[in-house]
Amino acid sequence: MIAIVVGIGPGLGIALARRFGEGGATIIALGRNLESTDKLSEVLRNEGITAYSYAADIGDETDLRRACGLIKAEHGDPDIVLFNASINPPGTPGEVSIDDVVTAFKVGAVGALVSLQEFMPAMRERGNGTFFTTGGGLGLHAWAPATALGMSKAALRNFTDAAARDLDGSGVHVATLIINGVIGAPGLEPAAIAAKFWELQQQQPGAWDTEIIFTG
Repeated sequence: MIAIVVGIGPGLGIALARRFGEGGATIIALGRNLESTDKLSEVLRNEGITAYSYAADIGDETDLRRACGLIKAEHGDPDIVLFNASINPPGTPGEVSIDDVVTAFKVGAVGALVSLQEFMPAMRERGNGTFFTTGGGLGLHAWAPATALGMSKAALRNFTDAAARDLDGSGVHVATLIINGVIGAPGLEPAAIAAKFWELQQQQPGAWDTEIIFTG
């Protein structure tokens, strides 16, 4: 079983990798910087989890497709995709730059679409697989100082719902776990969120959730 974490980092990203690795998955860690990503993979390897590191600019379609192609060539198609990438440039609607909004959208929403297009065909052909996204409460309820991230998370929620409807009956479980709060708050620690994702992974066909709003 191969699980790729698209957008790994020292918080929720490594917690997801750890929980799925503890569940028996070989972890493919994909981050922006290879050196920092490999440091996270080394932490996992020291815990007995098989982990490999790759780097890509997740907001750059060409670079992300390049990395996905390399991963498939070296490890085969993953069984599980955990899309966890986002950025949060500050600014209210009247202040935030258009460039920052576009970048946040490319990383947090278009990156998910590219990842699905790269890995979904093999899942559909096999008749099984998992594609989960890390949603955010800002996609449900706006907070003006985080306009760019909120727009990205709202788009990600819509995309994940569309993908779940498109793949209904295919054997591929598509879902989003919306973190309705601040990561690190009581009940919303990275390990607790990762455990909820693993619980989602254990659901049986016919009883799949496609969206969970998680408050801890």
